[in-house]
Amino acid sequence: MKKLLGILVLGLLLNTNAQAKHKTFDYPFLHWNTFEAKGSENHYKFQSNLRKDKDVLKEIKNTKKTGLISYLLFEDDKIVIDESDIPDKFQGDTIINGLLPSHSMGKSLVSYVTGHAICEGYISSVDEKLTGWDVIENTLFDNQVLIDLLNMQAGDQRYVGERLKPHIDNILNQNKRINVNTTPLKILMEKYFQNTKKSRRVYNYSALTTNVIMNYVIFKTGDDWEKLLHKVFNEHVKVKDNVYFHQTVTYPYKGSGRYSFYATRYDYLRIAKTIMDDWNNNTCAGKYLKTIYERRISKNITGYKVAGVSRYSSKYGGQFHFDFVGLKKRKILGMDGMGGQQIIIDFEKKRIIVVNTLDQHYNWKKIVYKKIKQ
Repeated sequence: MKKLLGILVLGLLLNTNAQAKHKTFDYPFLHWNTFEAKGSENHYKFQSNLRKDKDVLKEIKNTKKTGLISYLLFEDDKIVIDESDIPDKFQGDTIINGLLPSHSMGKSLVSYVTGHAICEGYISSVDEKLTGWDVIENTLFDNQVLIDLLNMQAGDQRYVGERLKPHIDNILNQNKRINVNTTPLKILMEKYFQNTKKSRRVYNYSALTTNVIMNYVIFKTGDDWEKLLHKVFNEHVKVKDNVYFHQTVTYPYKGSGRYSFYATRYDYLRIAKTIMDDWNNNTCAGKYLKTIYERRISKNITGYKVAGVSRYSSKYGGQFHFDFVGLKKRKILGMDGMGGQQIIIDFEKKRIIVVNTLDQHYNWKKIVYKKIKQ
């Protein structure tokens, strides 16, 4: 019973964190160990043909109210809107070298790395079963098919995630709340998920599911994990500055990864452009993206909110959001992070919007949705 209560409280914590604002900006950056991919000496250099946009200017000039600190619009192979107001510090923590948190956009980047792990032969396909990995033995995740985790339908809704139904017992043991992003996966599986059984496959958005995927890729790549990150971000994307995935606490389980990702505003755009080019050039990574698009599932959302990518799209595939309301016939990929972090890629019109924020009080409909729709 105590284990079940702990798991239920764990689920509540995820939902509570998802609603938090300024205080969850994820700094201090230096508090956590990281997996690092260094910047490329041959980084991609953008061209610009800049214009001013009154809607974007209005939001970013009022950043203390809107939370908007960076906005990039890329089209016709150039940056056409480029506005930023990034503070040196946030709530007393230094913003180091312009590095900005992804929050749940990092889930999508874990998927992108997973696609490259498949391309490099470490994982057979999206239909590979998670077997032979002692960390998840005797848990609901053991022997699951990778695509089900990528699509957030691991059958874990009794224990964690957005579909976890509130229960009166969740108010108990408040001092034993567990954060899946700061607790090593091995500890979570050993203490809270032993003898758990998966339920039916339904869309259940969860931070834990992504961390299972990430650590499975770390397990499959072994000593080559950071080599894979180098290949993806340094050689393939050609980021300018170092980029990072966070680790959880380091002792005694050094190496347990979490999806929290850090990059500069322009390197987020470099990553997005590479994803767009992969799709359109039908590279191996592009074929992976098309596979997860074809295998996407319905979110079964009953009420859409014109407030962000996740709540204004109807389908989910491979840790990405698809099928925007009013734009379902267009192949548009979305990444969404807590506090308003957004990346939207229109594959056919070759347009990208990248938004970084302190929190989300900006007019998403006006400066994101309408811009990508036009």
